[in-house]
Formats: sequence, structure tokens, C-alpha cells
Amino acid sequence: MTPEAGLRRYARQRAGAGGSSSDAQEGTTLTGAGAARPALSPEHATPSAALAALPEALASRLSAGPEAPAAQAAERCEMCAAEIPAEHGHVADLEAASLTCACRACYLLFTQDSAGRGRYRAIPDRYLSDVPLTPAEWDELQVPVGLAFFLRSSASGELTAFYPSPAGPTQCELDLAAWQRLEVSRPLLAAAAPDVEAILVSNGEAGAEAFIVPVDVCYELVGRMRQLWRGFDGGTAARESITAFLDQVRSRAKSYLPEAGVG
Repeated sequence: MTPEAGLRRYARQRAGAGGSSSDAQEGTTLTGAGAARPALSPEHATPSAALAALPEALASRLSAGPEAPAAQAAERCEMCAAEIPAEHGHVADLEAASLTCACRACYLLFTQDSAGRGRYRAIPDRYLSDVPLTPAEWDELQVPVGLAFFLRSSASGELTAFYPSPAGPTQCELDLAAWQRLEVSRPLLAAAAPDVEAILVSNGEAGAEAFIVPVDVCYELVGRMRQLWRGFDGGTAARESITAFLDQVRSRAKSYLPEAGVG
């Protein structure tokens, strides 16, 4: 297994497998509970090549699909080659912009920011939630779809917004001034660790929700949308996958405590 194998390669593979490119209509994405809504115009929303890559083991499980044989090759740590269970941690390679599957020992090596000269960072298993955003706060974000995630780079300090789409991870413009204003009243928006955590926002039946989540679960969601998307509105499987994803995030999230910065 190689660390560089991931979301970008997986996206290219899936373009010719499963659903055809004609099945996945670029320019739409799921919003709320799964209805279709026009995405930003091409000059404002483009598939991103800058996102970190999925670990190979995760990409393999996604591409295998639900009907794959139960017996599959054992997954291995992409750093030391030790065999690892299906549920395992991931480490971000900041220089290669990729994620790697890691055994527990290798994962723990990179829980400190200074480890590996700052190149590698373990992805925290942290889920935090805040009270729902008000309709006015959601409108101020100007998110063009019902579900998106925001990533901050430690190298540049820049904040970037993405959303899952049939074309892959799609980047959208962000009103940084509006975001900075909201950070004052919504400290959770500024509390995600750069590179390894994301702010996930969702506007659906439960209201406009905001969470801190591990960055790898966002990339997994992007991969699943590429795998499952069918037709113009995504289809039943894609909508059910998003619903299950959000239910899992809610069940794992602890309440964010601004004074402590943790849940």
C-alpha cells in the first residue's frame, strides 16, 4: 500500500466504474435531507485537487462496495506494515497532502505537533457540537448547499470551504469577513485544529447544525458520494448515506464548552 493512493486516484477510478459520468450530473449536490439544489456556477465552484488523499485501505473498502466478498486482504499500517483492524487511526502527511492508515503505535507517535518535524499529524477522534445556527447566521455564511466542511491550513492560515458532489470534492468561495464575525459569537467555528479537523455544517430538518469532526470522515463522505451518486438528485442510496453519516456525527458529538475549548 502506498500513502499517495487515495481520494484523487479513487475519484479517477470511480469515474469509469459503477455509475457513468452521465449518471453523475456535475453542478448539483445534496442539500438538507437530500433534495437537489443548484450548486455554485462553474466560476465559483470547482472540483478541488487540493484535498488530502484518502488512505488506500479506506478507498479500497469504499470501491469494493456492499457486495464485496467478506474475505479481503488484511489491512496494514502504511507506515510500518503491521496488520491493523478495520477500525484504526489515520495520520496526515502535510507535505504530501495525504492521509495514511496507521497502527496504534504509529498513530501515537504523531499525536504531538512537533513529532516528525511537523510533517505528520495524527487525526484526532474528536466530535463536538454547538447549538444550531440561526437562519440569519446560516445566510451570512453564504454556503450554496445544505452540507459543507471548512478546513484551515496551518501552512497558509487560509480557510477553505468544500462540499461533496458527484464530481468529487468541490471548493466554493467563502466570505471570510462573515466567517470572522461569526467566530466571535460562535467560538466552535474557530476551534478546529488546522489540517486534521474540519468544521462541518449542515442545514436540514434538524436546523442549521455545526460540528467539529475528524477530517478523514469528511473525505470518506466525499468518496461515498462519488460511489453512490445516481441521476440528477443523487438517488436514494446517496441520500440515505448522508442521513446515516449525520446521525453518526450527532451520536458521537459532545457539547462544545467555549471556556475550555473542548467537549
